Order: sequence, then C-alpha cells, then structure tokens
Amino acid sequence: MESVRTQDVSVNDLRWKIDYRPEMCTMCGSCVAACTFNAIEVTMMRRSVTLSRKAFPDPSQEHMARPVISQKPSIEHACVGCGMCEKICPNSAIRPVRNVDQRFPLLARSHGPIKRGGRSNLAMPRTLDSIVVGRISQMTDPALDSERHTFDIRSPLGRVMLAQELPLRVEGSSLVLTDRTPTVNWVYPAIFSDMSIGALSTRAWEAIAVATAYLNEKCDMPVRMCSGEGGMPSKLLESEQLKYMILQIASGHFGWNRIIRAMPRMKTDPAGVLIKIGQGAKPGDGGLLPAAKVAPHIQAIRGVPRATLHSPPNHQGLYSIEESVQKMHLSLNAAFGFRVPVAIKCAASATSVSVYNNLLRDPYKICGGFFIDGIQGGTGAANEVSLEHTGHPIVSKLRDCYQAAVAQGLQGQIPLWAGGGIGLSGNAAADAFKMICLGANGVIIGKILIQLLGCVGNEQGRCNACNTGKCPTGICTQDPRLVKRLDVDRGAQNIVDYMLAFDAELRKLLAPVGNSSMPVGRSDALVATDRSVADKLGIQYAC
Repeated sequence: MESVRTQDVSVNDLRWKIDYRPEMCTMCGSCVAACTFNAIEVTMMRRSVTLSRKAFPDPSQEHMARPVISQKPSIEHACVGCGMCEKICPNSAIRPVRNVDQRFPLLARSHGPIKRGGRSNLAMPRTLDSIVVGRISQMTDPALDSERHTFDIRSPLGRVMLAQELPLRVEGSSLVLTDRTPTVNWVYPAIFSDMSIGALSTRAWEAIAVATAYLNEKCDMPVRMCSGEGGMPSKLLESEQLKYMILQIASGHFGWNRIIRAMPRMKTDPAGVLIKIGQGAKPGDGGLLPAAKVAPHIQAIRGVPRATLHSPPNHQGLYSIEESVQKMHLSLNAAFGFRVPVAIKCAASATSVSVYNNLLRDPYKICGGFFIDGIQGGTGAANEVSLEHTGHPIVSKLRDCYQAAVAQGLQGQIPLWAGGGIGLSGNAAADAFKMICLGANGVIIGKILIQLLGCVGNEQGRCNACNTGKCPTGICTQDPRLVKRLDVDRGAQNIVDYMLAFDAELRKLLAPVGNSSMPVGRSDALVATDRSVADKLGIQYAC
C-alpha cells in the first residue's frame, strides 16, 4: 500500500468537489469527455454488491471491481466548478459542489503567483447598490410617458467645443462655419468594451460584432464595439461595418501594421480610436496572451509567431500624458485626417483627476474622450493578486473627474465614459443611469456580454479560467473543439434582446425624472442610503 504524506493534496483541499452518484451513472463517459480541465477520470473501485444467484432467494455479498468516475486530487487539474459535467450528464449523476473547507489559495501558490482570469473572487460591496433614483417628478414638474414620449438617448464620442469657441460668423440671417471643428459622433450611451479577437474565440467575437451591426441597422441603436488590443480581420477592416468599430491601440501595439496597411482600402472611417493606457482589473500590470491561444489567425492578424505574448504595463517611450497627447493623439488624428475621434482609456486611480485635467487643458484640443475603468472589471490577463487587490472603484473617480471639469466650466468638452462592474447585478440600465447622473456621458460594458454568450464564471470563484485557453463554453479559447460549443446566432440574439431591454429600462428611468435627454450630472435625481457614500459623492442622504 502506498504511503500517505501530510503534504499530499486531497480533494478536500480544492475549491470544488465532485458530487458523484454511482448508482445513477451508466458510464457513458460524457462527463470525462466534456471536462476541459481533466479534473475527473474513470477509475476502478472495489464494491460490495448483494446478489441472489439461486432459484430461490439466497442473498449473499460479493466483492467486485466496478468502473466509477473520480475526481483528481491535483492542483494542476483542479475542478473549477464550470458545471459542464452536470450539463452533459443524461442521468444527473454528477455535479460540482463548492467546498467551504479548502486550502486551494494557499497550496496553489507553491507553483508561484496564481495566474488566472475572469473576475475578482472577493465579491466586494458595490457603491451603486446603495444609490437609488430619489427624484420622481409629479405635479409642478410632471413625469414623462416612457411608452409614448420621444427620448434623445445619444452621447458624444469626440471633442465637444464650447459655444463661444465655435468658428462661426453671421452672414445675413444665417451662421456660417469658418473653420474645421473636431469630429463628434453621437452614439448610444453603452459601448461594448474592448475584448480582443485573441482573448475571445472567433465565434464569440463574431457574435458580438453581429449583434452590434444588427442593433445599428435594424434597431436604430447606434451601439459601438471596441476591438480590443490585437488588431482586426482584414475582411472587417475593408467592410462597411468598420463604422461601428472603435479601434484600440494598447501598450503591445499588436495588429496595427495590418490596420495601417488596410487604410487605403477602407470603405469608411472607424467610429473612433481608443488609446489604452491602463485597465481597471489590471492597473500597472501588463497583458498576457498564452501561447495556447495564439492560433494561426491570431498570428496573421498580429504578425507574431506562436508564443506567449506579453504586453508591457505602459507604452514604451511615453512618460507623461502631455507626451502622449503630442505623440500618439496627434499622429493618430493625422493618420485619419482628423475625421476620427481619438480617446484615451485609463484605469481609475488616485491620479485619474490629474490626467483628466491635463487633457482638458491640452492646447491642441484633440482628445475625443476619457474612458476610466474600475477595479470590478474583468480580464483574462492578470494575476489573482492584481485582480483582487489592485485598482480603484469606479464611482468616486468618475464623480471626482466630473466635478473637476465643472469647477473649471469645462464639463462636457471631453466626454466621460466609465466602466468596471456595470451590470454586475444583472441590471446594466439602472447602473448606467446612476453613472450618467453622476457625470458620465455613457458606460462601457464587457462582462455582461460574455455572460450572455454563455459564460458561467462569477464573483464567487466559479470557473474564471479565461487565461488557460480551456474555456468550457468556447468563449475564451482558440481550441477548435471547444469553440464549436458556441452558437454564434443564439449568442448574438441574446445580446440584441438584452440591449433592447436595456433601452426600454433606461427610458423607464428617464421618464419619472422628467428628462427626455441624457441627464448628465443630474445628481439631484439620486439619493444614497449610506451616509458616507452621500457625503463623498455630494448627493442627498436618505434613510
């Protein structure tokens, strides 16, 4: 008999345990085949069975070896609780169960820092949950009818000039534009966040792109989708659908050679360009795309060999926001003939207000938007310690930036877009409305999209293996066998249906307040049930 050592790992040490019922199992093997993490296997077990082999009842005990499904007591092959075994089992004989008594976070670090993606496991309380819409127009300021009233639900993407700055002169009874003004695209106040075609599978990325095009062309909802770092397929770059896309350039600069080469053949301009300085879920931490996810089409788009791709934590050669404006903003504006808004994305931090102030005072006046991302965003490219313990909640930083612009009389010039946990509770419209009342022009949403595609990860430690390339739902993997599990049409339909519900719910919140347009900065419409939140955000306290 093999000896047991105290350092050996048991199933009880893991985050998830497999609840297996052998009496219901037919040993079809579907669960073993479906498990992408190789967490279960077929083993032989000695079992005692009561049998009667005579013509009359004569029960006796017999011992025999029977095949069973067992969980591997291994850190490398630990169950992540995705539940694919439960989904595919025709007899309901197996399911993952959360282990409340486990040592996984301790033992897993014996191999170095835990590297995983998804979202934080800390399930920190959300500030947005302690804020409610407290203003309901009634008598002197009547509410609107959300079903019959016309609402102007549009937000700017691009530099908005003050009235006194507009190059206008009066000629007779009309105003004539005497000089060029910055390009401003009026879009829907919800942008699909940057998730690259390397991070997502081809089918997942295609589903989001199809939903974006459908919302624009069939539903009159000008939603925009950010490409994420890593470039785009040439077919899309040279199509009419490029006008729905925001091209992102991040610290790795992946894919931009292909974008530059495609510019002479572009049928239309992109909706914008987004320079990513930082991301809320991994502030100060560079990105990572493991070699397992660098499929041939990723190699072609990014112009790289099959190897683990690291993005540095910052843009090499840029040491200040002023230098960024002078180099990257000017060059990208010039590349597209100053027709495309160029925005910047930063992680919410103690310096967010300083960065925003520098952009507001920029003499070139070319920054087309300021995107800030909070700690509750998701990523497949950060270590667990960064994901859970580094970053800043989004609400207070958004409010600070807006109030800094108000103090200078410059609010609205550079649109504020905020993200990080939007729709975490399932209702993105309520979160978006509250963020807009606190000063945002719109929100960026990402995690909710992959949830609609079928992602089973959550903030309680379920799955969250986006970095492994073994995504059981075919969303965050390039394995052809796993990618086939994702239905593009059904995923796109789920996103469209959700966004239509988002639009209806946003109108349901606009109407009682009495606004037919976006209530940017209308903090009087909000009240907080937490005194500290009310004091910090400068809104009413109610109990």
